Amino acid sequence: MEGNTEITDFSGKWKMKSSENFEELLKALGVNVFLRKIAVAAASSPSVEITQQGESLSIQTSTSVRTTHVSFTVGQSFNETTVDGRPCTSFPKWETSSKISCEQTLQKGDGPKTAWTRELTNDGELILTMSAGDVVCTRVYERE
Repeated sequence: MEGNTEITDFSGKWKMKSSENFEELLKALGVNVFLRKIAVAAASSPSVEITQQGESLSIQTSTSVRTTHVSFTVGQSFNETTVDGRPCTSFPKWETSSKISCEQTLQKGDGPKTAWTRELTNDGELILTMSAGDVVCTRVYERE
């Protein structure tokens, strides 16, 4: 990021408006059909709360089944888990002033390459993409 470019503020409570390809993403990750159905049902209406201070973000995602929490600073690697629950090392960076992209490296074993992006659009929506290999899941959130 150059000089004093304004950093986008992702803070707020978000609710999911649309989701596409989530089950296909799980399939690409090798999640079996039974667990996929449970995961899809559980993740059908997540609520997301983001708190941000400068380049440090804390993201809590709550579904009917579980709540996950991840904290990171853009530009510093951190540990998290992939969508299918495998430990990975993630490296988030600013792709644009309003988009964070993050590549994930599995800590053990191998599987499709996974990554995510979070972007704030001009009309105030939050777009989360998750990818596994060449499958991309897109989820659109709006502020509550």
